Amino acid sequence: MTATLPPAICSSRSNCAPRVELLTNGAIVIAEQIPIDAVNLNVWLGVGSAIETDDINGMAHFLEHMVFKGTAQLQPGEFDRRVEARGAVMNAATSQDYTHYFITTAPQDFAQLVPLQLDVVCNASIPDAEFERERLVVREEIRRSEDNPTRRTYARAMETCFPGLPYRRPILGPDAVIAGLVPDQMRAFHKRHYCPAAMTVAAVGNLPEQELIDIVTAGFDCVAPASGDRVRHILPDLEPPFTEIVRHEYTDPQLQQARLVMLWRAPGLQDLDNTYALDVLAAILGQGKSSRLFRDLREERQLALSISAYNATNKFQGSFYISARLETDRITATEAALTDHVMRLQSELVSDAELARIRTQVANRFIFSSEKPSELANLYGYYYSQLGDIAPALNYAERVRRIEATDVRAAARQYLSPTAYGIVVARPPAG
Repeated sequence: MTATLPPAICSSRSNCAPRVELLTNGAIVIAEQIPIDAVNLNVWLGVGSAIETDDINGMAHFLEHMVFKGTAQLQPGEFDRRVEARGAVMNAATSQDYTHYFITTAPQDFAQLVPLQLDVVCNASIPDAEFERERLVVREEIRRSEDNPTRRTYARAMETCFPGLPYRRPILGPDAVIAGLVPDQMRAFHKRHYCPAAMTVAAVGNLPEQELIDIVTAGFDCVAPASGDRVRHILPDLEPPFTEIVRHEYTDPQLQQARLVMLWRAPGLQDLDNTYALDVLAAILGQGKSSRLFRDLREERQLALSISAYNATNKFQGSFYISARLETDRITATEAALTDHVMRLQSELVSDAELARIRTQVANRFIFSSEKPSELANLYGYYYSQLGDIAPALNYAERVRRIEATDVRAAARQYLSPTAYGIVVARPPAG
């Protein structure tokens, strides 16, 4: 079955809609030819830390490491050597809502490397000895993460924002959990979640679309038929908006300047239409040297050493947050200034000139980050694996350009309360 989206919804390239095909094994293949002499393969699964239970928190990320440790056909390290021998590059990433594996290669090598990539992803053998060796690597990664003050502050912020949702948990998992996992648990996790019917495979580069699809289809010949289905998350009970100021303050002995994170709960991908105005709002407040918070709090009043704002969109629920690095004696004044900026956004319309500049900035940033085969394959795989639709990857810039000043004000009023928010403050030791 093939379903191709109409070119009219694509805002940044003409006639750019890729082909979307459902294979007989249940995998989705998204293929697009672009005139860049490389091809990227991106294998996406809707499997991340959010689907884990507390007792296996970190399994998805640990499995990402173990996927490269061999199959019945490939010895540990052989996949890496064969990829590198052709000058290709590969990697993987795990988040709360997904895991994906990607490889970029020359077009003439694509047909040789696709079966290898699908073999390691689908047929990972997870050898006991490799499991124990890689456990040490993952535990060291956890220790490095916990030793990073910025990551510690962010972790506290997510715990504040999502006390009930799994987004509160670390993607890497706690060290104690990783220390207790056994290979059979991971093999069962892999068998449950890594079947072709749960995969979105994006292939983008300088080969005809039908050839890309045929190569991916043939690549699955190495995968034994498996039961299973695309991961279907049940919509969880979302966190309600903050009804008061929830404040968490602590001393971090590694800090020399304080960290402040002010945050609100925001819509997720399941409520996609309400995320665009918040993306624009974040850019107005704290993205770039011409943003309001940078000019006011850093340049003019010199309250913050650095400051930025983001709208982070998870599958089910996101977070809008402002992050600042500052001296301890300026925390109170900075918090007050931030609430003043929120109140201004709620009471005043953004000027036409400022809105036009920000819309262009946000739209162009997206367009400029989706020119390479790897970037496009990332976008297609991300949106389809999360939403079952690639239209948002094609029309994002156009949706942003349609945001009006009234939309920005409405978003500020609905999601950013100046009297109800979460705030995490990390202070350096006194004296």
